[in-house]
Amino acid sequence: MDVKDLYENKEKYMGKVVTLQGWIRNHRKQKEFGFIDFHDGTYFKSCQLVYTKELSSFEAITHLHIGSAITVKGVVISSPKEGQSFEIEVKEILLEGDSPNDYPIQPKRHTREFLREVAYLRPRTNLFQAVFRIRSIASFAIHEYFQKNGYLYFHAPILTGSDCEGAGEMFQVTTLDLAKPHKNEDFQQDFFGKKANLTVSGQLQAETFALAFKKVYTFGPTFRAENSNTKTHAAEFWMIEPEIAFCDLSSLMDIEEDMLKYIISYVMEHAKEELTFCEKFVEPGLFEKLNLTLSKKAVRITHQEAVDLLKKAKKSFENEPDYLSDLATEHEKYLTSEYFHAPVFVYNWPKDIKAFYMRQNEDGKTVAAVDLLVPGAGELMGGSQREERMDVLEERMGAMNVSKEDLWWYLNLRKYGGCYHSGFGMGFERLLIYLTGVENIRDVIPYPRTPNHLEF
Repeated sequence: MDVKDLYENKEKYMGKVVTLQGWIRNHRKQKEFGFIDFHDGTYFKSCQLVYTKELSSFEAITHLHIGSAITVKGVVISSPKEGQSFEIEVKEILLEGDSPNDYPIQPKRHTREFLREVAYLRPRTNLFQAVFRIRSIASFAIHEYFQKNGYLYFHAPILTGSDCEGAGEMFQVTTLDLAKPHKNEDFQQDFFGKKANLTVSGQLQAETFALAFKKVYTFGPTFRAENSNTKTHAAEFWMIEPEIAFCDLSSLMDIEEDMLKYIISYVMEHAKEELTFCEKFVEPGLFEKLNLTLSKKAVRITHQEAVDLLKKAKKSFENEPDYLSDLATEHEKYLTSEYFHAPVFVYNWPKDIKAFYMRQNEDGKTVAAVDLLVPGAGELMGGSQREERMDVLEERMGAMNVSKEDLWWYLNLRKYGGCYHSGFGMGFERLLIYLTGVENIRDVIPYPRTPNHLEF
């Protein structure tokens, strides 16, 4: 049976013999008895095994190492230890897999930097038990939200011949012999007969399905060959990207806010132990931050209004607010945590700093784009109403040097039954940073892929 079942039904098992399988977290040996902190990964809390000298195997049990895999048979009894409602009185322990004394995960506090070096073992620690359980629960919540609301789950291709963002920061994929020099025309001899890349976004392909199924979403890995070593950048990360036909920018903001609040509520209900640990050891005030986002209606302001507020702020910023530039992290935190004390939608952004597919507003200067900023984290989602007018889109692609030849099929969406439509993207790891308080993307993804790091 599982430890989770024991915690949830302890009265049912009290006084009965149970068999558990898992790993030794800690082992405290004394002359007449000993204690083992036992964990099987099914529940955040471990349970205590108690064994005494009366056991014929007492001596053998005292030699069991931390990290070892065991099968234990024992009786569930009440525990005199404060904060622990039961423990297991051991009758028998079978060693399934030993773990010698050089086992890196000892019962002490390890730095996160050290744990990245042994990432194949770090899921056995409390922090990463919490983080990756929350990752799993949040992932389910995302799927449940969209499935309940009638969205089709669309599997976007990983290999692509187009650049959605137009930034050129893409990983190339080839079957050509890399030991030999190649010219561009040599790619005609490559597997696909052209240059191939790992996708930076499933958005463009998702738009094609939205114009057939009305409401779709992607949830999968994306890749950026961006040589950045910040806490929030990785070469491989997961994205949630819904696309909705017959949806304008205002309706899109409704969906973004509704989805986020659904996920937060679901995680708070189903990961109470994990979030409690994160609040205690990672980010004090975590529950207050999450509840603030849940309880407050998101404010909606234009980019120009946001810059106006920043310029009037009675504080100095390291980065001067600018009507033609992006907002800095310090600006986002001021708007959400100091001025409004609520989530904030910033919409109608300068067109020159946004992607080619965003719908141009009538002023000719801005596009119908929106970022959702949340207290304690800043930007969490980015989206837009997509440009449905063929002539405007073609003009914009030309101005931004986006290949019309490569994206002929995307242009044809505007030719064959096009309509106004919108979508947004949310980096899953960015959401997890917000939910857990763990500030580094390397610690919320199982095996981070960053510059000069491709271990495990």
